[in-house]
Amino acid sequence: MVQHVEQNLQLMTKRAVKAENNATKLKQENALLQVQLKNYKTENEALRSGQSASLAVVKQNADLALQNLLTVITNSRSSIKQLVSGAESLQLVADLLKSIDRISEVSEDGQ
Repeated sequence: MVQHVEQNLQLMTKRAVKAENNATKLKQENALLQVQLKNYKTENEALRSGQSASLAVVKQNADLALQNLLTVITNSRSSIKQLVSGAESLQLVADLLKSIDRISEVSEDGQ
């Protein structure tokens, strides 16, 4: 009977040691998971702030593109006004040339 109790005690000791080892492993795994969780949270925050920064860069680029577009529109309007003015000047020269041709016809008939 004593031998039976000793065997049970040895089995219980082995189970206790095994349970303690298992508990130690679980504690280590838990600590590792806690560190990973902290790293993932930090990475997540960095990605979110990076996303905000990216949106700020996109907005800045859009503003710059808008300013460039407005400058092009202003310059285009100026160029169009110059073209219209030049066309009007050419029309005036063409009208004058027509008049000179008529004046020279009248002068030749008048001789």
